[in-house]
Amino acid sequence: MPHYVYIVSDTPLTLWGLSSRERLRRLFTRLGSFIFLDALDALPPDASVLLLRGDFLYDERILKRLIHEEQTLLQVPVKSQHISVAASVPASLAPQASRLLSYPSDSPRLPNVHTVQLHEWSAGFQEQLRKFDPPYVLPITADNQRALEEHLYSGSYKGVTDLITKWAWPIPAKWVVRVCVNLGIVPNVVTTVSVVLTVIAGVCFAQGAFGSGLVAGWIMTFLDTVDGKLARVTVTSSKIGHILDHGLDTIHPPLWYIAWGMGLAAFTPPTPWLSLFNIFMIIVSAYIAGRLCESVFKFRLGQFGLFCWRPVDSLNRLITARRNPNLILLTGSLCMGRPDLGFLAVAAWTVLSTAFLYLRLALAFRAKAISGQPLRPWLADIGTYVHSESFVARIFTRPPFTSIMTSPE
Repeated sequence: MPHYVYIVSDTPLTLWGLSSRERLRRLFTRLGSFIFLDALDALPPDASVLLLRGDFLYDERILKRLIHEEQTLLQVPVKSQHISVAASVPASLAPQASRLLSYPSDSPRLPNVHTVQLHEWSAGFQEQLRKFDPPYVLPITADNQRALEEHLYSGSYKGVTDLITKWAWPIPAKWVVRVCVNLGIVPNVVTTVSVVLTVIAGVCFAQGAFGSGLVAGWIMTFLDTVDGKLARVTVTSSKIGHILDHGLDTIHPPLWYIAWGMGLAAFTPPTPWLSLFNIFMIIVSAYIAGRLCESVFKFRLGQFGLFCWRPVDSLNRLITARRNPNLILLTGSLCMGRPDLGFLAVAAWTVLSTAFLYLRLALAFRAKAISGQPLRPWLADIGTYVHSESFVARIFTRPPFTSIMTSPE
């Protein structure tokens, strides 16, 4: 396993404000403890080193694979030829490997080093982002600089998410991410603003100022998208930011709904027993039960998560009773002049969504018991059991990025 990294054939071009060298440094910092060398002379004679061409953009999954390989040369297709872009070799072969990556046509092959092609490392399912996305290594040139930034941005999105995050936020969020990059605004600053807006929205709801609360709430949900995308395209993350972001996403939605109910000037329950307190309990209980259902699936049946098990589960994630779909219900009810109906709609939709999740969980346990095999996400079967051009596949995946495969200068 290489603990030293050396970059050859660097490029002055930046992607989302980061040089290739700095992006690699941040990625390797996240992957473990690595020492970046400014010169191969500093490499200990008994060590191994990972050499990378700095004029290529690397998928993090490829870097993870490379750090576990020994005496391996990675080649990628660029136009009609295969370009050597990375080599994991012992110190004795480091000078030869450096020359091979810098001047491939002038250098002999490396002895006892296995050559692999990118397509051989083609596992594409990303558990963290809940999507199928083939791994890539792409040349960085002036002609494709903006296209690569677009690729990094689109790749920062979860494939399986709600309909607002998937279709309403991407374009405006990209504009704001670019502004943040240009101004040097880090993700934790955006997350802090989101926290403040969360509190403001809750206070407005509780006071019956539903319009103001919804404005603050929708801006908060938008910034919740921005901070995650900003963190991914700039490879900027921190433990406190991660905890704050995900903790906020988990805790605040039911509190908003309770505040909304408290802010209703008048509420006439459809049945005598359906008091405000009982509705509060229904919403909170159903919300917690739904989260528990997802956790049971993840830890007992599949690390990929319930919403990635079958296409119907991914489609359900678009509208299931999470914050953004529920905000649509609350916004629609306020536009109708009946915020009380939005409160009831959230309660009903939360119960129905949770019931559907438990049905899917029961079917998943049954499927595993019948097959005796671990469950697989449908996204991992695209191209085999799932047609890549099917309607649902087109919704939740993006095609391999080959349109900018031009040869680097």
